[in-house]
Amino acid sequence: MVHDLSPYIWRITGDLGIHWFGVTYLVAFVCFILIISWMSRRQRMGLTPEMIFDLVIFGSIGALIGGRLGYCLFYSPDLFLKFRGDFPFWGVLAVNEGGMSTHGGIVGLGVALVFFSIRSGLSQLYLFDVAALVGSLGIFFGRVASFINGELVGRVADASYPLAMKFPQDILFWPQYDRQKLSSLENVITQVPQINSAMSKDEWLRLIAETPSTESARTKIDWVLTQIIESIQSGNEAVKNAVAPLLPFRHPWTLYAAVGEGLFIFLCLFAIWYKPRRPGIVAAWFVVLYSVIRIVDEQFRQPDPQLGLRWFDLTQGQWLSGIMLLVGIWWMVIFIGRRETIPSPGWGLGPNVRIHRRI
Repeated sequence: MVHDLSPYIWRITGDLGIHWFGVTYLVAFVCFILIISWMSRRQRMGLTPEMIFDLVIFGSIGALIGGRLGYCLFYSPDLFLKFRGDFPFWGVLAVNEGGMSTHGGIVGLGVALVFFSIRSGLSQLYLFDVAALVGSLGIFFGRVASFINGELVGRVADASYPLAMKFPQDILFWPQYDRQKLSSLENVITQVPQINSAMSKDEWLRLIAETPSTESARTKIDWVLTQIIESIQSGNEAVKNAVAPLLPFRHPWTLYAAVGEGLFIFLCLFAIWYKPRRPGIVAAWFVVLYSVIRIVDEQFRQPDPQLGLRWFDLTQGQWLSGIMLLVGIWWMVIFIGRRETIPSPGWGLGPNVRIHRRI
């Protein structure tokens, strides 16, 4: 099976259109507000409708900024030094080219919640719990959107595996990491009208030969590869059938992550908070569960090509999750476990207790 989903729900022209990515985040935003509103009515913790909207805005901005900075710091530090003459001028700001870190997003979300707590007077730990609950659902939507876009592919899988898929987006990495494979596309470009009218097979092979030393050649090759992928996403069966034999079968890692890191953790946290809990314990459970699941499911994710496997054949994501797991255990056992605090009401039959002071 070849992944041929289009990132557009409705494409108007060029890059202009309605993206699945944007719609999934909009749906997630609405779900956040509905869930927090429902929880606040049952818990009576002092969150007004205006506060809930501001909380979601604060948290979303913090997660986005933290996610981008985390990616630049953990996965691609060179972006801090990349500057160019056209918009957005700085590599860190080039979010349109991809690159977000969930670990960085979690840190950014935490920082945003601290500021919101100072502004609203609500308990920081309670806000962490609320954000952990809905944030796990946000991870679910984000991973689903990444699957639709064909991003963050999994490791090579056996062709007999029922969920194994081929991702055309693999070819985008060939110029930098597998340049010898580019020549195998010479018969594919004839199937794409936009490319066939712009260049011949001979010109394609000449561009490949010039790629290491010529910026213009690299730019043209990137354009060709993008046209091939967009042609497949637009339903060109001839191109899909021509590219398919050149691609390996892979695990659909983003689907695993959507279910494990997102939906499963959301259901677990929702069940945990049925009864009154110490403020911060739900967030601690999120950190522990996310870390463990991420360490496990990273075994099925293709390592970032610019980093590969790190020490002990673990990915960067696994190392970050290991550190996060230690923080979560400390948070749960020592920071929360030894504190004498009034419990936050559960959404079930918990006491109607108001906690307005910051903890």
